[in-house]
Amino acid sequence: MAFLARIGSSFKRTGAFFRDSWMEMKKVRWPNRAELTSYTVVVITTVTLLALFFAIVDLGISRLIELILAN
Repeated sequence: MAFLARIGSSFKRTGAFFRDSWMEMKKVRWPNRAELTSYTVVVITTVTLLALFFAIVDLGISRLIELILAN
């Protein structure tokens, strides 16, 4: 019986979790279309610049290793 009681209390806690999550989601201030577009442009630009930076660093390290191994 204790096993069934634990299962029942676990379902109650799960329900409480989803109710609390729903209440928190109601408090969220969602961005409007202009803000969302602006944020998306910032993210894409940042990711592109970081990808270029790491590609250049990778290329430089590859060349350096080639020079070291060639001798």
